[in-house]
Amino acid sequence: MSDSATIQSGETDAASSSDTNATVAQQQAPVATALLDLIAGGAAGSASVIVGHPFDTYKVRLQTSKPGCTQSTKAFGGFSSLFRGMAAPLCCASVVNAIIFSAFGESSRLWDEKVERRAALLAAANTEGGGDASAAAAAALPRDSFGKTFACGSIAGFAQSFIICPMEHIKCRLQVQHGAGAADSLYRGPFDALYKIVTNHGISGLFRGMCVTWWREIPAFGLYFSTYDYIKDTGNRLFANENGEVKDWHAWGASAFAGGTSGCFTWLVIYPFDIIKTTVQTAPWDAPRADLKIVNITRALIRENGWRFMFRGLGVTLMRAFPVNATVFPVYEFTLDHLVSSGIGGRD
Repeated sequence: MSDSATIQSGETDAASSSDTNATVAQQQAPVATALLDLIAGGAAGSASVIVGHPFDTYKVRLQTSKPGCTQSTKAFGGFSSLFRGMAAPLCCASVVNAIIFSAFGESSRLWDEKVERRAALLAAANTEGGGDASAAAAAALPRDSFGKTFACGSIAGFAQSFIICPMEHIKCRLQVQHGAGAADSLYRGPFDALYKIVTNHGISGLFRGMCVTWWREIPAFGLYFSTYDYIKDTGNRLFANENGEVKDWHAWGASAFAGGTSGCFTWLVIYPFDIIKTTVQTAPWDAPRADLKIVNITRALIRENGWRFMFRGLGVTLMRAFPVNATVFPVYEFTLDHLVSSGIGGRD
């Protein structure tokens, strides 16, 4: 999954089909307008980058080193080197999350309009008696919440790939450098890397690894959003009292646990694609195009290092994924709720 924050519009909870929503729906999520998405998503994304970037740097160094040859942090310039390349994802966090929210929200509305509304109308039309009977049949129609969330999350993953790919390309190039004065120290920072890559290799060079980024991001976001919804709804149902109410700290706890767990599960499923993406984006610029194909890279990595290499760095990734994603969701929802309380937005 992308390192960027992967968070979801407040509309997601309203879209869930479980019985929980019948009781917990009283605590409706704030309306996700473009402005609120930008502010709350930017806050959550920035927090997640600060929490997770040192783990991500260590992961990238594991992925690009040979088994048994992992170098110490000191060899890369000390503890501060773990934050190298953080400016790029930090600057893009707001943009990425705004894209995620708007793409997910718009696709959710389209799903409601084109899929669920059409199905409800068909159910009503096929019911004899009309009137209340037709309305009851439409209301009783089961909603495919998981399918909707997975599809809309996948669309969000596709949309934000156009920002994530060049951002992570720059980040990875910086993370594998050995510090100032080293032979491989080609870039002084993210903006210098951006300038040099575009100047020497064009826009297409900046988007190296786009195909494998799609393979990682599209299913990852679908799985991430749908898993989060399911776990959070289950938690809210467990914490709800007889009136269907959930205490705030229980709701935040359910959100944090659901975010952390869904983030870890998603990374566990799609991690090999991250290995391949890192290999593509840190390969020498003069590497033959055939060597950068997904199938060829996979075969080469397994042939040279064994199949376990495709999961190298997974441990530190999961260590990073839980706190990052457990931070993202509560920060987003907390910020959004307070923005609404301040009169900037409204509720459904």
